Amino acid sequence: MSKRILLVEDNEMNRDMLKRRLERKGYEVIVAVDGQQGVEVARSVIPDLILMDMSLPIVDGWSATTQIKELSQLNHIPIIALTAHAMAGDREKAMEAGCDDYDTKPIEFKRLLEKIKNFLQQGDHS
Repeated sequence: MSKRILLVEDNEMNRDMLKRRLERKGYEVIVAVDGQQGVEVARSVIPDLILMDMSLPIVDGWSATTQIKELSQLNHIPIIALTAHAMAGDREKAMEAGCDDYDTKPIEFKRLLEKIKNFLQQGDHS
């Protein structure tokens, strides 16, 4: 059974590219275009992992992550923050919001894929 990844990304080009590349690796990818939709989709599909852009419309990635981690049925799901804001303190801010890891944009696909695999393998042993 393929692992389900929720990709929360408002930039259409980034979203399409990442979705296609992940699907080629055998993942099922569900997309949301803003933080509010991300929280709603996470609730309804309960993905195996979430890729969360931090700069989102309506509800930003930090708030959406906090909301997801507050829900008992979702708080076990690993969330990897994706952000172009590679500023000092951003990693800490993402971790404080509840993200389990952090990756910078532009996405280095091979590195991100390793992080995804590591989280999903951990989940298989629990």
